[in-house]
Amino acid sequence: MNSIHGGLRGESDAERVAQAQRRAQALLSDPTLGKIFQARSGRDVPVARQVFVNRNLHLGKVEAVGFDMDYTLAIYHLRRIEQLSYDMTIERLVTHKGYPEELRKLTYDHAAVIRGLFIDKRYGNLLKIDRFGHVGRAFHGSDPLSEEQLDKLYRNERIRLKNDDYAWLDTLFALPEGAIFLGCVDLFEKELQRPLDYRKLFDDVRESIDTVHRDNTLKAVIRQDIAKYIYKDEELGPALHKLRSGGKKLFVLTNSLWDYTQAVMSYLLDGLLPEYPSWRNYFDVVITGAAKPAFFSEARPFLEIDASTEANTVLGEAESLERGKVYQGGNLAAFERMTEIAGGAVLYVGDHIYGDILKSKKTSMWRTCMIVQEIEDEITYLESRRDEVTRLADLELLQSRLDDEVQRHKTQLNQIERKLEREATAPLEQSELEAAFKAVKGELDHLRKSHKDCMGLARTLEEDIERGFNPRWGLHFKEGVENSRFGEQVEQYACLYTSRVSNLGSYSPMHTFRSAREQMPHELAGALSAKLGALGSEGLPKAANRAPTDIP
Repeated sequence: MNSIHGGLRGESDAERVAQAQRRAQALLSDPTLGKIFQARSGRDVPVARQVFVNRNLHLGKVEAVGFDMDYTLAIYHLRRIEQLSYDMTIERLVTHKGYPEELRKLTYDHAAVIRGLFIDKRYGNLLKIDRFGHVGRAFHGSDPLSEEQLDKLYRNERIRLKNDDYAWLDTLFALPEGAIFLGCVDLFEKELQRPLDYRKLFDDVRESIDTVHRDNTLKAVIRQDIAKYIYKDEELGPALHKLRSGGKKLFVLTNSLWDYTQAVMSYLLDGLLPEYPSWRNYFDVVITGAAKPAFFSEARPFLEIDASTEANTVLGEAESLERGKVYQGGNLAAFERMTEIAGGAVLYVGDHIYGDILKSKKTSMWRTCMIVQEIEDEITYLESRRDEVTRLADLELLQSRLDDEVQRHKTQLNQIERKLEREATAPLEQSELEAAFKAVKGELDHLRKSHKDCMGLARTLEEDIERGFNPRWGLHFKEGVENSRFGEQVEQYACLYTSRVSNLGSYSPMHTFRSAREQMPHELAGALSAKLGALGSEGLPKAANRAPTDIP
């Protein structure tokens, strides 16, 4: 097929490109290089422990690496910390907010809520939306909303983060909040038969759960048995050491105050490596009580803290940031001025998509790495069902092609019908048209049946794959065939993402993280035909069971 526009490349360009093509083919055909080319990227690192790239990042150009603490350096045992937060919030709702004693009968279901959901304060629903803001599924208490209910409430609405009618459960801290909200809806409407103000319920739950975190009620329990609630990653110290050995300055930037930071970080790192008897030896700057996201936008001063006690005693306002001292508060502009490290020379690692990733990305040129603890489970699960996932993708591709073929055959059938309806034709031509009509009609019927079968099978496989991971919400990063809103935010604002900080230790401090070449649908069109021809070439092995949620 000829182009509708003439080419713009001159002969000299054409010869240069042709020569490059020949040299590229020779390079790819080199036996030694071919083995490297065909090897899986990150082949020495298990998939679930790899660092994933949204935007190219050259670690050699990074001068400082900063870390949040909670759910970043400190990996919590999810079920245990969520149960503790859930129980304490329920207790506060009963004792301080006047909620009925029956609330204490509610039990926490770990699978009831995943990160990235939205609470609808108007109708009391929990929603999962895709990257475009459209609702894909929803629950009211423990009851899923039907397609008719979804259409009635959300068909003409796009969910936006700034809309006060919705609250985004964007942190792991917020998961018990969503579970309590769902449990209260069931309790009040099914058992107590009492009206419920959903907005007030959300406000009460949010205030209660924030209070047990803010007033140290929760942290006091954790400190009594840190090993029960926080996983001690033996690979963390070596990973930090490797970054320091590569010439990086390391800093801690956490919202937790000094007393809790000291207890947790001592448990994680003290004595882990002989070169670092204290956790503070790893870090050039330690900033506690940072009040993120305000740290990135408000001009709060740095205060020096008395590190000899755990009383969070302020010694005075700091004029500089010195190694061996501890600070509280502060702001982005002052940090960059005092350290003389700014912009893309800083890589910040955190778990909070708003407070750590999105806000730092919007207000600075810092590079970002998001810790998504749940991704280890999701990857392990998808790896165990890789063949079913591939088969689902093939079915979806076949469905798309069948759509085209059905329309082509319908057009062909209409053309034959119009010829038959015109003025009389010769008997032989009439007979040929009728035979052609019958043949095309038979093919169309077969295509329609195949299309229907394909749709049903794809729906069944998709539901089975998603429910195998989470019976209510499916996969964290997907909603149907689209990325979920959570997945879209990770992709948009995190340069890198991975399951834990120690995964960085699998890479050189000079490593260049390269993102895959992005392709739009029109760029993929040529590859689809080849893939379609390979359908059904491999059998399906039996899938393994899902791995445990807690990091081992």
